[in-house]
Amino acid sequence: MADNDAVLAAAKAWKGAPMALATVISTWGSAPRPRGSHMLVHADGRFEGSVSGGCVEGDILDTAARVIAGAPFQLKHYGVADANAWEVGLPCGGQISVLVQSVTAQGFPPDLFEQIGAARADGRALDIFTDLASGLSGVEPVAGEAFVNRYDAPRRLLIVGAVQIAQSLVALARSLGIATVVIDPRGRFLTEERFPDTTLDDRWPDDAVAAYHPGPATAVVVLSHDPKIDDPALIAALAAGAGYVGALGSRRSHAARRERLTEAGISSLMLDRIDAPVGLDIGAIGPAEIALSIAAAIVARFNGQR
Repeated sequence: MADNDAVLAAAKAWKGAPMALATVISTWGSAPRPRGSHMLVHADGRFEGSVSGGCVEGDILDTAARVIAGAPFQLKHYGVADANAWEVGLPCGGQISVLVQSVTAQGFPPDLFEQIGAARADGRALDIFTDLASGLSGVEPVAGEAFVNRYDAPRRLLIVGAVQIAQSLVALARSLGIATVVIDPRGRFLTEERFPDTTLDDRWPDDAVAAYHPGPATAVVVLSHDPKIDDPALIAALAAGAGYVGALGSRRSHAARRERLTEAGISSLMLDRIDAPVGLDIGAIGPAEIALSIAAAIVARFNGQR
């Protein structure tokens, strides 16, 4: 999960200090945080991350303090059961189970944070297995009842075409924790002034897209309106198996695009993977709203909703 990157950063910064890790291992109903969410607690009371968006964090902090002091791991269950729900519970009506472990060799070994970070840097997914009988986590499968947390490869977005829509889309992607690259061989478009604090790539789009090896966790969106730029990028994205491929343009322009790509040898089945006109149909008007529709479509695909 992208929002667990802050937890990984805290684990690195606090390395060597006594800590406890709280993890959402199951949810039901309108749970405020998804399965796999983490909250890392330092012995001095600092914490990073969240398991409920604030509803039960106070109780988790107390539990973490006991675990850091030497108590065994704890499996906590929260829901709305009585009038005390507002004090320690989930007023939203959901239910969650949270595992609280020490960050030690007997709980969540500290080196697992480094292994997760290395896998994400390499663009790999990593599974961590936790034995719910002993509270011990590791990379090897365990017998008996276990919780398996998959740390997916980081989500990425390759934007081809440094146009105005791209400026809004970069900002939205950043807020969603999606690492973004803007690709455009046209130097007048691709400037740091127009795209501050953004990775810029001025290679020809097919070379650039292929170099990033876009897999299931990568979206490729072409926005230039120039077939010489867009078409090679689409071919490269489809060949690499990018998780989402979108192209700006009307239905008429996409029909012409399909004809060109068919002549280039791309199969009809592959062409059907292109989301065009790109984005969710929200009646978008203007660059910012179009960017919003594209970001929503990307998130929906990443979350298996499209």
